[in-house]
Amino acid sequence: MIEAPEQSKRVKKPDWLRVKLPIGENYKKVREVVDKNKLNTICQSGNCPNMGECWGEGTATFMILGNVCTRSCTFCAVATGRPPEYDIAEPERVADAIKTMGVKHAVITSVNRDELKDKGAQVWYDTVIKTKELSPNTTIETLIPDTKGNWEALYKMISGGQEVVSHNMETVERLYRPVRPQAKYARSLEQIRRTKEYGKRTKTGMMLGLGEKKEEVLEAMEHLVENGCDILTLGQYLQPTKMHHEVIEFVHPDMFALYKEEGLKLGLKYVESGPLVRSSYHSERHVNV
Repeated sequence: MIEAPEQSKRVKKPDWLRVKLPIGENYKKVREVVDKNKLNTICQSGNCPNMGECWGEGTATFMILGNVCTRSCTFCAVATGRPPEYDIAEPERVADAIKTMGVKHAVITSVNRDELKDKGAQVWYDTVIKTKELSPNTTIETLIPDTKGNWEALYKMISGGQEVVSHNMETVERLYRPVRPQAKYARSLEQIRRTKEYGKRTKTGMMLGLGEKKEEVLEAMEHLVENGCDILTLGQYLQPTKMHHEVIEFVHPDMFALYKEEGLKLGLKYVESGPLVRSSYHSERHVNV
């Protein structure tokens, strides 16, 4: 893993990064549904700082295709390695949980399954189809992985009827090698462009505080607009463990506000920007923008 520069080791978490503790009856209910159906959530696997707030409101982001990823991104808390066989009954269990929770808007994501010929596309399709069958009034956002240029797999993933398709860029182009060593900046942009051309509302997310420069963030926004991205989320990167990429900077809320303003000026339809913002944060607001 990357050695932290001496100056970055002295960076301390500021006061504006305060996380709400998970409490309340709704939180307990969601926890019970997740445990009963033996489901994975990115809320837990990704150490999301908003889990208490979102679960307290009765929503969760479900993670399909297991909880072991074939990628080794240096920012991510999800386990990496060789995944076990996926559960063919998982789509039905996810759909049942969404129905039981009675959510109006569901977010579904997954680990990367590069070892599968279709990158998990069939499971993605089945999960969305089954959810729509059991909860026809529930809108769905799918946060899908990089298909490594397998466009047939991409089109299968996004053809189930979901309203929003998200694919995270994660960072600026210069930092792809140290942050996303198995991904390609141009390929992720092309995936967003192809998704837009397919007719879907498109979304992506980026983390700040990894060493990016202001002009690089603005350039990335321009690239996103050029490739048909509708929605952008910007949040502060938080280092999961000492083995992960270091935090270079804690970005001030005023800078997040500036990025939101600039993104909207460039042509993005919606920008959710703040230190604790994550990909699925307030995702129900992104359905009809």
